[in-house]
Amino acid sequence: MDVLIYQPSRSVMQSGTAGTNKWVLEFVHSSPRKKDPLMGWTSSADTQSQVKLAFDTKEEAIEYAIKRNLTYSVQNPKKRKPVIRPRGYAENFAFERKATWTH
Repeated sequence: MDVLIYQPSRSVMQSGTAGTNKWVLEFVHSSPRKKDPLMGWTSSADTQSQVKLAFDTKEEAIEYAIKRNLTYSVQNPKKRKPVIRPRGYAENFAFERKATWTH
């Protein structure tokens, strides 16, 4: 059985990186998905594809895969620099501001 080990990216609904420190082990689909003719939902007979396991480190996830004789592939995350502006939003209300704040 094939598994994919990766570190999830941040949600598009958040600006921080909360929840991206864990590593996820996810089973790869072994059977193709098909569309249900009555409801139009996508389904699959493969229940393992619904399983996602979270680990604190990449090494723990790899060790889990090796222990259970799973073939794994690791996707290393692309590191990006943090978006931190000096002073940021609080600068709009600073007392030492030289000019008046307008839009």
